[in-house]
Amino acid sequence: MFLFPAIDLRNHQVVRLLKGDYDQQTTYGSDPLAQARAFQDAGATWLHVVDLDGARSGTPVHLEEIGRICRDTHLKVEVGGGIRNERTIDQLLAAGVDRVILGTAALQNWAWFEELARQPTYAHKLVLGLDAKAGKAAVAGWEKTTELTALEVARRVTGWPLGAIIYTDIATDGTLEGPNLPATQALAQATDVPVVSSGGVGDLEHLRALRYLPLQGVIVGRALYEQRFTARQAIQVLEQGQ
Repeated sequence: MFLFPAIDLRNHQVVRLLKGDYDQQTTYGSDPLAQARAFQDAGATWLHVVDLDGARSGTPVHLEEIGRICRDTHLKVEVGGGIRNERTIDQLLAAGVDRVILGTAALQNWAWFEELARQPTYAHKLVLGLDAKAGKAAVAGWEKTTELTALEVARRVTGWPLGAIIYTDIATDGTLEGPNLPATQALAQATDVPVVSSGGVGDLEHLRALRYLPLQGVIVGRALYEQRFTARQAIQVLEQGQ
């Protein structure tokens, strides 16, 4: 199981939002590349990047910063936020991104997403960003919900050649109070697509609990920035079973 340290970008800074609320932002730094290098130095092999401005506007804003991270580190990078068309996907892959996360675009144009996911060119390079608010799949920077439940969506993509599903319970995101273990386990068991958990991790015990679920990895942001534990310690728990 892998650690996916998170870098959320807004106004070209490293930030975190509480429960996806753009009015509840904490800024942690002004140099995304330096932060990525720090995670790499701690032993991370993956990096999870979200363009928060892009998620809200529908157009990526931080392509330059993302490209620099891909060029100047050895990290495998997955990116989400504001990705609404094939051109943007190709831009990100050309910049060195390993996996591209589609959330709103996938849920609002399902036929397009399925066609894209089944193209050999994109096999295992696309990730479904599945964000749940009270069990319902959320879109548009978490500001709207759909009629579908997260479980229904996960079942729909069973058998697809996706890189992963990233599952975020919005109610726990940024709270440090612990992930929604029952919902995460149910979703991971509902599909054969690898699942990455996101949201709520506040201490190493939360990571130890997640380690027993059938997950590909865990995304951690605020707990790292607030020094609840280090990236190296998280890697020891998730990847080395310590």
